[in-house]
Amino acid sequence: MDRTLKNDFLVRWGKYFPGAALPIVFFWSDGLHGATLMPRSERWSCVIGELARVRKGESLAYAGESLGCGGAQRFLGFTATVRPKFEYFLSCGIPGEMEGERYIKTPEAVKRWLGDPPPLQPAGSRIIFKRWDRVDEADNPEGVVFIAPPDVLSGLYTLAVFSSGGHDAVICPFGSGCSAIVHHPSAEQRKDNSRAVLGMFDPSARPCVPAGTLSFAVPMKKFTAMVRDMDDSFLITPTWDAVRKRMADSK
Repeated sequence: MDRTLKNDFLVRWGKYFPGAALPIVFFWSDGLHGATLMPRSERWSCVIGELARVRKGESLAYAGESLGCGGAQRFLGFTATVRPKFEYFLSCGIPGEMEGERYIKTPEAVKRWLGDPPPLQPAGSRIIFKRWDRVDEADNPEGVVFIAPPDVLSGLYTLAVFSSGGHDAVICPFGSGCSAIVHHPSAEQRKDNSRAVLGMFDPSARPCVPAGTLSFAVPMKKFTAMVRDMDDSFLITPTWDAVRKRMADSK
């Protein structure tokens, strides 16, 4: 990644969002890029909870076998399939056979949902997660992910709108926690007018992030434009000063 972009964001983030946590990035590669490869998972686990280590500064890499959740394997790009009878698992279940999560009303609706967006085609056998300040010039981030409270989300959302000039600069698609931070922003990265993704509404993932936070994931090409626009946006106005002061006071 370009060192100038990295440093420009660090300076502007500290200026306009004092005390706010740094984002993490993700990308695929056949190498490790200085990250720790997570071992083969022998039981169910949630990658969203494990990413707390990345937010604290550790860099992690996952291969498909590192992931103990079939949903994560799909939404992080390692398989195009889901578990048998997944449409019942996500909806109403099967009496005497499996409990349903009841996140979508019918199995038929689940099948329609699974096709949008289509499965990822990652450029590498591993997905790498790093905190922004740990990224180096050999890394090629696909997306940038914030786990943030409302005041920070307000700034990110409005900056995304400012940079695009459109009212639909941010989307909020239904999906798992990992689809919100990887699958959807990666799909957006491949579009001409990419959009940011607001997420972490998945009740199963909520216990894995701090209370009072949501995710805000930005395709890298859109994020680059947002960083470039920070010094010309509402962030320099007295309106944002009031929010910024509250951030600083709560540090």
